[in-house]
Amino acid sequence: MSAAGPAVVRTREELETLVGVELGPGPWVTVNQERIDLFARATGDHQWIHVDAERAAGGPYGRTIAHGYLTLSLISALAEDLYEFRLGTARLNYGLDKVRFPTPVPVGSEVRLRCTVAEVIPRTDALLVPIDFTVDLAGSERPACVARKMSLVLLD
Repeated sequence: MSAAGPAVVRTREELETLVGVELGPGPWVTVNQERIDLFARATGDHQWIHVDAERAAGGPYGRTIAHGYLTLSLISALAEDLYEFRLGTARLNYGLDKVRFPTPVPVGSEVRLRCTVAEVIPRTDALLVPIDFTVDLAGSERPACVARKMSLVLLD
């Protein structure tokens, strides 16, 4: 949880008050080799830099690193510590804009999440909510991932 716990959003008005407000950071989460290996199995991406510790020890980072898409996929789970949308009938992942992976995540590293609601865009029977996410990497001045996630909140 962030220091004050997740922001609970029950109405469009409450959501609009979050525009431009940074939420988080959330708690640090360790990215271990088991998580990396499970992600490799789930996606079929078994590149040595992610799953071969012996070979990766001689590689550019001295150990395995998490897949960029693994880091990106953590956003949904880590966001639960930052906000909870209780408005509408459903919330859908509408897509992503401008995803970047500025810094690799070496195995054993800790990451945490911060986010800012960019805007609330009314649509017919829905709200499109672009949210800017930053995945911080412990000990690094540069983030592990930055992305704009587009959430679609279906209204009654």
